[in-house]
Amino acid sequence: MENPLKNMPDVAVVGGGLCGRLVAWMLAGAGHSVALYERGDAAGTQSAAWVAAAMLAPLAEAASAELLITELGAASLERWPALLTELPEPVFFQRNGTLVVWHAGDRAEAPLFERRLRANAPAALFDNGFVKLSGAQVAAAEPALGTRFPQGWLLPNEGQLDNRQVLKALAGGLAERRVETHWNTAVATDSEIRARLVIDCRGLGAKPAWPELRGIRGEVARVHAPGIGLTRPVRLLHPRYPLYIAPKQDDHYVIGATEVEGEDMSPMSVRSALELLSAAFAVHPGFGEARILELNSQCRPTLPDHRPAIVWDGARSLRVNGLYRHGFMIAPEVADTARALAEALLDGAIATPDSFDDWRSHTRWPALLRCEHAATVL
Repeated sequence: MENPLKNMPDVAVVGGGLCGRLVAWMLAGAGHSVALYERGDAAGTQSAAWVAAAMLAPLAEAASAELLITELGAASLERWPALLTELPEPVFFQRNGTLVVWHAGDRAEAPLFERRLRANAPAALFDNGFVKLSGAQVAAAEPALGTRFPQGWLLPNEGQLDNRQVLKALAGGLAERRVETHWNTAVATDSEIRARLVIDCRGLGAKPAWPELRGIRGEVARVHAPGIGLTRPVRLLHPRYPLYIAPKQDDHYVIGATEVEGEDMSPMSVRSALELLSAAFAVHPGFGEARILELNSQCRPTLPDHRPAIVWDGARSLRVNGLYRHGFMIAPEVADTARALAEALLDGAIATPDSFDDWRSHTRWPALLRCEHAATVL
């Protein structure tokens, strides 16, 4: 009798956004045969990652994220440089820190922001990672801002990427590692796929199978602003719309702030555009002459606790989802944890819920992992 596993890939990854590409690429690099199915194109234009600012800022994000997220972010930030060197195409990567500033009328936001950071971030991130600036020190840290801000904080260890270059380089990396890619291919159910193990990384596309998922809308502007010359991401504290401005290559900037509950994929509103661009102009008047390249919106998949999750169904499926607004910041650690679990399932180290629990207890990120059902094993 012919072996039913013959000519069947070890793993099929469904969903080719940032996390799906990383998981597929890592598993292929570990020697597994992998197929990837993505309803959108190879560029990733339908993914949440396409619209992201790709800031790697675990300390700054601690203003609204819990300790687990900031720890994942700190660990992932250390992984990104080595990961990028393995990709076949260059990717803009900068580790020049984050500058946090505020206008005089919003100075009450500063101590609140600092308290949140100290409550939610690992203490180690503050070691040479949180520098208070005043007067000429702000201008010295970011000369483009001159003397507009009398105070600020420099978070010197943080970084950023070019999100679209990462997606493109990962597509090239998948081809290089001979992943069987199926772009522009929608998959409704796991039963449509032949593979020893199926990993669902569809983001909000997985909602029919994961009703807890919901979308959090984000909106960003991309502009071309020659002559401003910011050297690092700048965050503006504000009670209504805390703004970030992330400088990319060739005088391009990603500007964002808004976060709206709801799965609304419609174009950006006039109000949001005015708030974003007015706030950017208030940071540097040179943005008044910038050229608007794009006004984009997208919904990021999140779970009720705002934590990412990797769920084994007890049989042949994993689900990886819920990276929320922290995709690029935490994706390397989340994807590598999914890779490790997939390999443990494929080699038989995990075959029952009990063996899953034992394996989980020895991982670095047990809070990400759970077994949902006891069913037929691989």
